[in-house]
Amino acid sequence: MASQSNVLGRVVCVVMLLLGLGAPVVHAAAPKKVEKSQAIKKKPARAHVVSAKPRQERKVARVNTRRTKVERVQALGARGRAVAVSPRNRVSASAQPSFGQLAGLNATADALGLKSNAVMVIDQETHKVLFNKNGSAVLPIASLTKLMTGLVVSDAGLPLDQPITITQDDVDTLKGSGSRLAVGTTLTRGELLHLALMSSENRAAHALGRTFPGGVTQFVENMNAKAKLIGMTSTQFVDPTGLSPKNQSSAKDLATLVSVAYERPVIRDLSTSPGYAVDTGTRTLQYRNTNQLVHNPQWDIGLQKTGYISEAGRCLVMQATVAGRQLIMVFLDSAGKLTRIADAERVRRWLEAQPTTLF
Repeated sequence: MASQSNVLGRVVCVVMLLLGLGAPVVHAAAPKKVEKSQAIKKKPARAHVVSAKPRQERKVARVNTRRTKVERVQALGARGRAVAVSPRNRVSASAQPSFGQLAGLNATADALGLKSNAVMVIDQETHKVLFNKNGSAVLPIASLTKLMTGLVVSDAGLPLDQPITITQDDVDTLKGSGSRLAVGTTLTRGELLHLALMSSENRAAHALGRTFPGGVTQFVENMNAKAKLIGMTSTQFVDPTGLSPKNQSSAKDLATLVSVAYERPVIRDLSTSPGYAVDTGTRTLQYRNTNQLVHNPQWDIGLQKTGYISEAGRCLVMQATVAGRQLIMVFLDSAGKLTRIADAERVRRWLEAQPTTLF
């Protein structure tokens, strides 16, 4: 019976195998293992796709933030307010239009094709106006301000050999401009005046105002009082350096300032000095005149001053002898670095070509 039972069992197994009744058990387990393996492999791909979108959004957000900062700086500058002093903002600010451009003065055409938006040329002896382009327009004057600074210091009769030390108060926090005069440097009043007039040194000019009797406030009051005294009716000063765009005047008023300042030998000599060296105690600093025409033998310049901030454009005033005549030239709000110089050259050639008809 046992033998028959074993045989019967084997037959049943064979029949089941032939019918495939055991196959589903084997094949049912295999798909589960494959699906699990595929699921594991797909997870990193899904994670990568999901994280890519936030990175792109962050990139766009950073770009939008940079644009907002630039627009904000440009808007502040257009309103005449101080812009931030970071290097990025200084670059943005330098690209903003000047006050003259915002007023549309650059649309004014003239016979000489000058690039400066306001120009005045006057015969110093007869006071005859030889050339006038927007001469009454009131504009920021940048470091031309230092010509009045020099006039106030000169007329005050303060000792030029008195030592003055540069302090943190003299550091420019409005425009972030640099200076070779480190805090703690001690120079004489005469040396600071020389650097302010010749090289447009901002810390030197501010130190002259700060050490004036009564401080900067009194100094600025004297600047405005002097302007009224000599007939500058469209002029105001708010600091001794010209860094603020609120220092404003017209080409006509500045011609008056040049004429009066020319009467002071110290201003004539210092402003036209080709170069100057100062000993700071630790090293010797070499400075050059900011007006390259001073180094040009074709020019006979008796007084000069340059200026630049973005709101004012490139500016230049000079007393010069041309065609045998003493002239006063004022060039305001010129866009390019060399255009004010080119304008002065155009005016000189124009005057030399027809001296008998102009004077």
